[in-house]
Amino acid sequence: MSPPLSPVRTRNAAATRTAILEAARRRFAHEGYDQTGLRDIASDAGVDAALISRYFGGKEELFEEVLTCGPNIAEFLDGDREGFGDRVATMMAMEPMREEKFQLFLIMLRSASSPKAAAAIRRHSRESFYEPLEAWLGGEDAAVRARVLSCIMMGATMNRMIHEDFLLDDTQRQNLCEALSRTLNHYASGPV
Repeated sequence: MSPPLSPVRTRNAAATRTAILEAARRRFAHEGYDQTGLRDIASDAGVDAALISRYFGGKEELFEEVLTCGPNIAEFLDGDREGFGDRVATMMAMEPMREEKFQLFLIMLRSASSPKAAAAIRRHSRESFYEPLEAWLGGEDAAVRARVLSCIMMGATMNRMIHEDFLLDDTQRQNLCEALSRTLNHYASGPV
């Protein structure tokens, strides 16, 4: 009797690339740039570490790709200007907290102290958040208004990550959402 044939492992470049990105996203979110190793990512993805170099080049390039694949400001800019505050405040204060929504923020927060990662974070923030937001806002003070909106959004996000319910009951949380919406709409619609 002959031994059973081992299953043939099919090669699927897109699936391998996706598995590496997902594993990297989770590792960078939980450990930050400096504490994350390529071998750990490869192990999590179920691939050989050499494939990371093949698909991405190295850790810096993989990190940049993870940043690029994350959510960006476009989802909030899709709609009328008057609804901007409502869209953002509802997501930050009322929608169920899902890790993937906040993963990019965690990645940036936990990696910002790394000089290599900080450069990529600055570039990504400028290209994927500030520049599109400034263009959407328009006007002379668009850069300042974009930074004010960013500060409010990051502060609310950080608070939500620490205290999922903001340490408020449902009515208070709804009031917070409405106050955030008004504040965001103020800076989205007019001069500083």
